[in-house]
Amino acid sequence: MAKPRKQKNNENQKGSTSNASAAIPLAVVRHQKLCLSIDMEQRRIYGHTELKVLVPKSGVIGLHANSMNIDNVFLNGLPVRFKFYSQHQQFEIEKNWGSITCIEAAEAAGSAYFSSLEREMAPDLLIFCDKATSAESAVQDPADTEKVGQIIPSECKPDDVNKNAQQENVKLVRIEYWLEKPEVGVHFMGSSLHTNNQLRRAHCWFPCVDFGLQRCCYDLEFTVDSKYVAVSNGTLLCQVITKDDPSSKTYVYCVNIPVAAEFITLAVGPFEVLPDPHNGVVSHMCMPSNLSKLQCTVSFFHTVFSYYEEYLAATFPFGSYKQVFIDSETALSSTCVGASMSIFSSQLLYDERVIDQVISTRIKLANALAQQWFGIYITAETANDGWLLDGLAGFLTDCFIKRFLGNNEARYRRYKANEAVCKVDVDGATALSLSGAAAELYGTQAIGVLGKIRSWKAVAILQMLEKQMGPESFRKILQRIVHKAEDVIRASRTLSTKEFRHLANKIGNLERPFLKEFFPRWVESCGCPVLRMGLSYNKRRNMIELAVLRGCTSNMSSKSAPARGTVSGEFQAGDDGWPGMMSVRVYELDGMYDHPSLPMAGDTCQLLEIQCHSKLAARRIQRPKKGGKGDGSDDNGEVTAALDTRMGLESPLLWLRADPEMEYLAQIQIHQPVQMWISQLEKDKDVVAQLQAIATLCSFPRLSFSIVNALNSCLIDPKVFWRVRIESAFALAKTATEETDWDGLMHLIKFYKSRRFDPDIELPRPNDYHDFSEYFLLEVMM
Repeated sequence: MAKPRKQKNNENQKGSTSNASAAIPLAVVRHQKLCLSIDMEQRRIYGHTELKVLVPKSGVIGLHANSMNIDNVFLNGLPVRFKFYSQHQQFEIEKNWGSITCIEAAEAAGSAYFSSLEREMAPDLLIFCDKATSAESAVQDPADTEKVGQIIPSECKPDDVNKNAQQENVKLVRIEYWLEKPEVGVHFMGSSLHTNNQLRRAHCWFPCVDFGLQRCCYDLEFTVDSKYVAVSNGTLLCQVITKDDPSSKTYVYCVNIPVAAEFITLAVGPFEVLPDPHNGVVSHMCMPSNLSKLQCTVSFFHTVFSYYEEYLAATFPFGSYKQVFIDSETALSSTCVGASMSIFSSQLLYDERVIDQVISTRIKLANALAQQWFGIYITAETANDGWLLDGLAGFLTDCFIKRFLGNNEARYRRYKANEAVCKVDVDGATALSLSGAAAELYGTQAIGVLGKIRSWKAVAILQMLEKQMGPESFRKILQRIVHKAEDVIRASRTLSTKEFRHLANKIGNLERPFLKEFFPRWVESCGCPVLRMGLSYNKRRNMIELAVLRGCTSNMSSKSAPARGTVSGEFQAGDDGWPGMMSVRVYELDGMYDHPSLPMAGDTCQLLEIQCHSKLAARRIQRPKKGGKGDGSDDNGEVTAALDTRMGLESPLLWLRADPEMEYLAQIQIHQPVQMWISQLEKDKDVVAQLQAIATLCSFPRLSFSIVNALNSCLIDPKVFWRVRIESAFALAKTATEETDWDGLMHLIKFYKSRRFDPDIELPRPNDYHDFSEYFLLEVMM
């Protein structure tokens, strides 16, 4: 085999990533200009980028650039030497895989994965400002490292950049490069192109510093065939048709607010442009075949846009906002968010004849808009503060749901999200700000199912704070954050957990001891409270005796490293507790009473005494005759139902709930008689109470006919929230056993036939879309 030729030191090289590359600090970019021409037929991108870069003392500029071909690099107009490292590594294959265990193989795979993440963070392109400087002799300067992530104050204006360039050693770097049939970062499909920059994929289609804490302003120019539309970030300044090539058109955009490279996006295609009739800042785009669906889908959007501006008491931070819907075959994900722009899959579009996906589409569009405020315009100060921006965007989306989709929808979604978080929050991987975890995972903790769980947990924690300080105080905190970001004197638009904690104390009037305990326990730790409760009624003292056993879904400490601990749902004791008091709500004959009497810290086993306000008149209870039932029911009735009825007659207590307002992210298991759960399902109008009752009733080991009848009453009641009725339908299907003579199944068939079956023609009726709750319910039952 021939040996590879040794490359000369003065040649532009392509090689494997070395330790010398990892030692080079990333450049500090003050401004970047991107000029690209796009050939849709050849699937080729070519052009150049110009970066105003702060040159470090080492004289070596490090940039991210992958999967591209670099022709020339110029520094202030003069060609310079550079090295381009390939990220593709050759891994040695283990010869004898049969000699290792599954655990060893998993550890080897994990080690290889983390090694690839570390290599991805190292610069791929090294530019040597001094010919005498080499990659091996370049030493990282701590002062240069500290400057990574700093940005120019306020909007990036050319005069400001030039002024900073005079004060600092700022050089203009020009890189000429091209891509052909790229597979990562930018995607061609048919007559369209779009980028997907999530998790450091921006450097796969243009050289940059692909690091979330590095932000700068951009000038963008994209030349495409005149039959295509190029949609990108910022404000569209002009469209230029050159005399040399009349068949081409250049779209010029300007992003005058510093953003990270991952939020620079591009979509090219024969789009139809639909300006929003209610808001001149907003534009919607899609393929020509989907124009009618687009008009129906975005008809509501001006309401959420105006609502966010009203809630935050500030105008939209970017000059324009564009929503682009691409063909679902080309979309890698349903949503890709960029600065002042979002790319969606056409699967989210619907026409006036479809109602199945109206709710989900509106929530996704509202969440993408919320991320423009929190996540793109205002960014995290450090990687450990990312949870806060993610949570604020989710909180703003939840406010939209509550305002326009109803309080029932908002509480239902929050209950389901909290339930999922409690099941998964068992180890350090779900700690939102675990020391060192964010740096070691390099942002991968925010993707996939685990990323969704972390997002739900972040929203739940912020909602807990809102409950503590009140909705108006929390709103003032968000307004203060946005107004600070608009301040031209501030050097950056970042938000830290420490600053938010200070605002919670100053504006939210939350005491410092509470906050000092709250954030380490909820943000820096993993695990949720698990409460098991049992009650009895003391008739002589007219008092409820409530026994509470508190545990945790995880027994890991806040300083533990991310590792898989206990299995989901396992009860753990011996936790340190949580700050605050949980409220217990008692429903009695005379009304409803709240008792904030359950401390979340201290002894794990507690016995509470709750005084009842209602009193029963003395009366004699008729005892059942031997061989018969006291309530006159037949022999199919169960003894437990009679005992529950008797307990209800001897007690003024109807049912009991813990944490009714969901002030805690907790798993709560209350052991109370069946009749109390039935009363809660039938009489409590809160959707969360109804969902808890349904889940408990269908989980009883012995199912009585009273349980089946209560579930059926919930199913057929049109006043009950439609999602609760769907849960009742599933519960009836679960209770359909021989023990209940398949009564649940018969109720389902009877209900479906009464709504869908036409006895005259003995065929199903056509769908009725006038009552969407009935429609969704019947769709689930099919």
